[in-house]
Amino acid sequence: MMVFMENTAAHPWTKNYQPGVPAEIESPTESLSAMFERSVSQAGDSPAMEFFGRRTSYRELGEQVARAAEGLRKLGVKAGDRVALILPNCPQHVVAFYAALRLGAVVVEHNPLYTSRELRHQFEDHQARVVIAWDKAAAAVREFPQDMKLDHVVSVNLLEAFPRIKRLALNLPVKKLRETKQSLTAAAPGTMAWKDLLKSEQLDPAHPRPDVQDLAVIQYTSGTTGAPKGAMLTHYNLYANALQGEAWMAGAKEREEILYAILPMFHAFGMTLYLTFGIKKQGLLVLFPKFDPDLILEAMKKSPATVYCAVPPIYERTAMAAKEKGISLRSAKYCISGAMNLPDHVVELWESVSGGLLVEGYGMTESSPVALGNPFHPTRRTGTIGVPFPSTLMKVVELDNIEVEVEQGEAGELLIKGPQVFRGYWNNPEETAKTLTADGWLRTGDIVTVDADGFTSIVDRAKELIITGGFNVAPSEVESVLRAHPDVKDAAVFGKPLERGGEMVVAAVELEPGAELDEAALREHCRGSLAGYKVPKRIVAIEDLPRSMLGKILRKQVREQVTPGL
Repeated sequence: MMVFMENTAAHPWTKNYQPGVPAEIESPTESLSAMFERSVSQAGDSPAMEFFGRRTSYRELGEQVARAAEGLRKLGVKAGDRVALILPNCPQHVVAFYAALRLGAVVVEHNPLYTSRELRHQFEDHQARVVIAWDKAAAAVREFPQDMKLDHVVSVNLLEAFPRIKRLALNLPVKKLRETKQSLTAAAPGTMAWKDLLKSEQLDPAHPRPDVQDLAVIQYTSGTTGAPKGAMLTHYNLYANALQGEAWMAGAKEREEILYAILPMFHAFGMTLYLTFGIKKQGLLVLFPKFDPDLILEAMKKSPATVYCAVPPIYERTAMAAKEKGISLRSAKYCISGAMNLPDHVVELWESVSGGLLVEGYGMTESSPVALGNPFHPTRRTGTIGVPFPSTLMKVVELDNIEVEVEQGEAGELLIKGPQVFRGYWNNPEETAKTLTADGWLRTGDIVTVDADGFTSIVDRAKELIITGGFNVAPSEVESVLRAHPDVKDAAVFGKPLERGGEMVVAAVELEPGAELDEAALREHCRGSLAGYKVPKRIVAIEDLPRSMLGKILRKQVREQVTPGL
């Protein structure tokens, strides 16, 4: 396998790095499992995780991983097997991730809010036979047809990771507490309980370990066709991105940083930030199963965050709630925003209440995910996505000929090359060839301009993905679901930019003769097949959707026609 060796030190953007940030990182020579074991050995009794106030030390985390790994081995998991995780942020997620990797297995991350239909497509692709799922999500995989029968489903009860007193309180006959408990757990008949998996002895330390070039994770991402593709990320890719993040956060200290795990760890940004970088720094991961400003501000009193990475709406809501309640956020030194554009008013608001700069970064699942970022330094330029990370190259090429670079300042497609660039798509050589060039350049599909100092600005997306709440929504997937409704003849879905960042999912539908638009009914129809964030917030009727000469719906024209009336 290729090891990235190209020199990046001579490029102009490195002069804008924060002092102490190197132009290059050393290439990883060991697996994430070896990294994890070193952190456990060195950090010992230092706290590794905190969940609703309950802490777990690195030593305890290491023991749980060893037991879970042995439990999975007894279930038949071996090197190269795929192990599916369908979990929110919780201690069990961290344990399951490293337990699977320790066996040389491949972790496949899934959104626990996905419907059975959405999960089925991915399972048909990766064919994992063992699943570790939140008990509330276990039913979705139990609904799979008989020909997709799984060998084992391990169900995770989040309450088992709660402090004992809070777990007992949720059993009190109080309506609000009962509702909270129902939102966190559910019966999962026909599954193996996570706590039983942990009853195993610890894995034999002599059990073979994965190699640095082995496949570690399959992370699904929506493509331009709307069909999710499994990005193959190796131990080398993910470890390299953790090292790049460590270099970027110059000054961050081992066993002193407190990372608030708000971004989902099933998302590439959250996975790298918490599961690899956070463990590498031997930091404390404060885990939140969902974004809740009240829970976050309560945690700030005991364990004030030093690393707080999120998407713009979360920064805004956290800052406003902190101001309202008079709770300090001055501990937050390292704050990176990603997944959507970062408005200036959010930067100003956050920096008025925190102790550091809020900078925007850029990445994609295929780059593990971070590739560019603004420095934690006055050289940062708000409104841009920053400059390439250490050991990362970029170039901007003509849209119709990637062999030709555009002149500085002209718009073109952004290409990226570095140790974090993925191996390709699982079982999909055609899409891999479209995305990865023969010499290792990753085609991002984003149209950008770059100034003389390397600061990059996104102009448009060549892909038609909608970004809402930090997640990608493929228009064709939503359109397919809408077309299945008997009143809908055809549909076009697009994103309407919002003033506070991100986009709103909007659908324009062409109705069958005699049908009348019922927005509520169509949204309810969508909820049966789509995660909530994919369901259109607005649905409008158009008599005749604009089409090309070949009959393809022209989404851009639909957007231009519909948006002014929204």
